[in-house]
Amino acid sequence: MSGGEEKTRRDARALPKRFYEDVSVAERSLDGSGREWQLLLDARAVRTPGKALVAVPSQRLAEALAEEWRAQTERIDPATMPLTKIVNSAIDGVRGRETEVAADIVAFAGSDLVCYRAEGPDDLVAMQAAAWDRVLEWARGVFGARFVLAQGVMPVEQPSTSIEALAAELRDFDALKLCALHVITTLTGSALIALAHARGELSLEAAWQAAHVDEDFQIAQWGADEEATERRNKRWAEFQAASAIFESA
Repeated sequence: MSGGEEKTRRDARALPKRFYEDVSVAERSLDGSGREWQLLLDARAVRTPGKALVAVPSQRLAEALAEEWRAQTERIDPATMPLTKIVNSAIDGVRGRETEVAADIVAFAGSDLVCYRAEGPDDLVAMQAAAWDRVLEWARGVFGARFVLAQGVMPVEQPSTSIEALAAELRDFDALKLCALHVITTLTGSALIALAHARGELSLEAAWQAAHVDEDFQIAQWGADEEATERRNKRWAEFQAASAIFESA
């Protein structure tokens, strides 16, 4: 047995055993302000690591959570449960800190991926323009934000009015959506791609492709690296989970 296989077996044994049979969701009324759906394991409410109730605003999202728990086999592997991770993070880490998290997302716009363009080769320049110009045009048309482009990696200061306009766009995002938006922003390096996807301007696939223009160009030139591909697949799963927050709203 190779060292890698042995490590994989040790890691698997370290995971908690599955302790439940049935996974379901149940509607829960809020105090005069609507309803939400909670996750149940063997009819018992699930709680976050911080002991808060796991409950989400839509049945569709709750069912997506339930599917992650149903898919677990002998042991529970958090690495295969990206949606659960996001929901737990939103409840335990973002709720009550919405202003701070929104500010962190806005900070990305100061050095947003879509504003930094390659000087060459021409094929890459064209690919960046095709994927990113529409995002900038959307931001300008929808919330009046104009962003300055730069070539290379030298930083460029963005207009304060554009940064403020972006911040205003986030004020109606609740903790769950802010958490999902933060995940997408971090994965893509672009608050503008993340927001365009959250607002329905970019599809899941279009947003992912826009975030990987440079990487895809390099792969086309030099081929794919196995470890890099594995990391990308994990990021893709996280991206899909974060996107589900907006699709299920």
